[in-house]
Amino acid sequence: MPSLLKPSEIVHRLDEHVIGQDSAKRTLAVAIYTHFRRMTANAALDSVELSKSNILLIGPTGTGKTLLCETLARILDVPFVTADATSLAQTQFVGDEIEAILHRLVDRAEGDLPRAQRGIVFVDEVDKLKAIGGQARATSGESVQHALLKIMEGAPVRLRDGRHIDTTHILFICGGAFVGMERILTKTHTFGFISTSDGDDQQILERLNARIKPTDLLEFGLIPEFAGRLPIVTRLHDLSQDMLIRIMTEPRNALARQFTAMLQADGVELQIETEVFRQIAELAIEYKAGARSLRGIFEEMMTDVIYAIPDNPAIRRVTIRSLFEPAELTTAA
Repeated sequence: MPSLLKPSEIVHRLDEHVIGQDSAKRTLAVAIYTHFRRMTANAALDSVELSKSNILLIGPTGTGKTLLCETLARILDVPFVTADATSLAQTQFVGDEIEAILHRLVDRAEGDLPRAQRGIVFVDEVDKLKAIGGQARATSGESVQHALLKIMEGAPVRLRDGRHIDTTHILFICGGAFVGMERILTKTHTFGFISTSDGDDQQILERLNARIKPTDLLEFGLIPEFAGRLPIVTRLHDLSQDMLIRIMTEPRNALARQFTAMLQADGVELQIETEVFRQIAELAIEYKAGARSLRGIFEEMMTDVIYAIPDNPAIRRVTIRSLFEPAELTTAA
């Protein structure tokens, strides 16, 4: 990272690509700033070693966990890789799979080992590393948690090419939907009255009741050592219809902008009525997959248009008024 961005600058850059999740953005920005600040401080200090704090993102599928991490890595210009905890739990050779993840990080750094050692690893679906339905914790899931402990805290790992990568300064961000966590929070959080001014009381109460404690993670099924390696916990919330519409239209690489640019390259103007975005957002909510389903719906809507344009060079404008009606194709006079 050429220069240390302030938390507010990180949030501003995230806002250009990720819609909503303001609380999670602020928490991530501060955690990232503190992480890289520790690295520079440790290089200057002899008597004190500042340890890192890995991060846990909790939220339903399609709410932006992976997108936030990918965008952070681009902003910070550090190598980034993702791993699937479910896949790790299904292999008999967890150590080899973890080594492969770190090897991919080195590859993303184009072989630059010191740069790879400042990278970010996102481990998704860590909530699946437990038994389902109140059974005893799954042996495979618990073994993966134990296997991840050492590299998350910081340790040298031998790669296939014989080199060693030190994970001390690699930031690990874990994510998962944690279905059932609300039930645990309802049972364990009993904050009912706080002696503050009336204006602040409800806001503070809501923050306390939404906060996930280490004991909540233990009850969910994470082992104490693994939960302890994830001291920073932030939550992402379901996307509203308005947020889904904004996701399709506002970010730099929004779907509407992508297809507009694609058609512009062929000399065709794309016009999509506001109602269409509302209809797409409604379908996405019905599918219960969050923003992940937006591209599929959008691509399906554009299929006939993209098919027709190459065979009709005279088309100059495409107007879509409804998701459930054919697009209007206007040709040159």
